[in-house]
Amino acid sequence: MPSSARRPGRRRRRFALLAQLVAVVLAVGAAVTVIAEGPGGRPGADRLAAEEIGPPPLVAAPLPPSADPTPSDVVSSSPPPVLRVPGAFPSAGTGGFGYDTRSGPVLGRAGELRRYRVAVESGSSEVVAEFAEAVRVALAGPGSWVDSGGLRLQQVPGSAPRDFTVFLATARTAGRMCAEGGVDIRVGGRPYTSCRAPGRVIINLDRWRLSVPHFVSAGVPLTVYRTYVVNHEVGHQLGHRHERCPGAGRPAPVMMQQTLFLDGCRVNPWPYLEGRRYAGPAL
Repeated sequence: MPSSARRPGRRRRRFALLAQLVAVVLAVGAAVTVIAEGPGGRPGADRLAAEEIGPPPLVAAPLPPSADPTPSDVVSSSPPPVLRVPGAFPSAGTGGFGYDTRSGPVLGRAGELRRYRVAVESGSSEVVAEFAEAVRVALAGPGSWVDSGGLRLQQVPGSAPRDFTVFLATARTAGRMCAEGGVDIRVGGRPYTSCRAPGRVIINLDRWRLSVPHFVSAGVPLTVYRTYVVNHEVGHQLGHRHERCPGAGRPAPVMMQQTLFLDGCRVNPWPYLEGRRYAGPAL
């Protein structure tokens, strides 16, 4: 057979071999892709699944965001949360208080309306409007006492009739005010915790700025501690007593003394979780 007649057959065989080689390469590539992404079809699915199975996070119920997150809110370079306020601050003030002169919105849907005012000790280096806003956020929830549907809360000006007052006081003044109400807040001889006395919710400036060591070492944001301490002491004002941890790994009841211990529970600043009152055994 002439050589010119054999060339088309050779070309066809070469094309067939080339097609088989391409198919093998594509198959190997697909197999490598499946191995790299894991059975879930996303990179590292097996590794992520293993990492997600572990002890529950320390914080059971983080603070609600102020707005829906945007893609720019979730970048990995976002700054770490503030755990405590740096810098010096006074352990004693003047003993007098400045009151917020503003009225706030009614918090809650229905029920008895209880009015409160907000005060900051003079000489504490704190701004009363900022403290009032933090108190409002803690009491507004979602997750706060007003979620019961039977209670409403509203901030009123300092001179207005009220049911109770939320004070931010230096450690020395807080110790004196709490002692006058029959509560000893000392630990190691120093005023340490906050308290509730009749008609008075007294927040210790030391705790407001520094949180507590077991929260800080676990990376719990200061805003979470502040929300907890406001809801805890206001809970006393509303008639609730101390409670215990219901079990290791479970959220701590807000009426548990989380400032002093967690007993295996997770930090929780809210009295209501998923719309239901969350409580532990009576202390």
